[in-house]
Amino acid sequence: MRQHETRSESIENAVVDVLRAVGEDTTREGLIGTPNRVARMYGELLSGYNVNPTELLNGALFDVEHEQMVIVTNIEFQSLCEHHMLPFTGTANVAYVPDKKVVGLSKIPRIVDMYARRLQIQERMTKQIAETVSTLVEPLGVGVTLTGSHMCSTIRGVRKHGSLMTTNFMTGSLKSDSLLRSEFLMQIQIDKR
Repeated sequence: MRQHETRSESIENAVVDVLRAVGEDTTREGLIGTPNRVARMYGELLSGYNVNPTELLNGALFDVEHEQMVIVTNIEFQSLCEHHMLPFTGTANVAYVPDKKVVGLSKIPRIVDMYARRLQIQERMTKQIAETVSTLVEPLGVGVTLTGSHMCSTIRGVRKHGSLMTTNFMTGSLKSDSLLRSEFLMQIQIDKR
């Protein structure tokens, strides 16, 4: 039996245990396939653990004489909070200042997805995205902002619908140059319209 099948079976068994613990009849029609569906769902939602950042880049790093900031905004993401395993969703904005190389446009959202598809906290995810772009692209600076809505604070606990959390992580020139950082943050606001 392959490792993936073993994990899937373990998740299915755990779901059966949870259903029984809350008093459900696991043999009733609506629940018969639920353990398998939940296992497949977690396989999809947590697929970021199986992605290698270097392989994700797939050679899409290009020599270019471009010294201006590259900004990719409004990258939607969905993740699972590691504290309650409830979803949090939002948008990521990523900027970098090239140092002789640029990365293929699709790679930035793929990096965001790689980290979103793990059990996460938003603060760490923001830093991981920035550090990965910095490591793979070797730019002069990187900036990442994430804004997310967390179900752990909207459907339970404080139940504050509409509350958003914003996190930032800056490196290099985007950390040290306040004008460059302001340009990045202003572009995010412009692109929201």
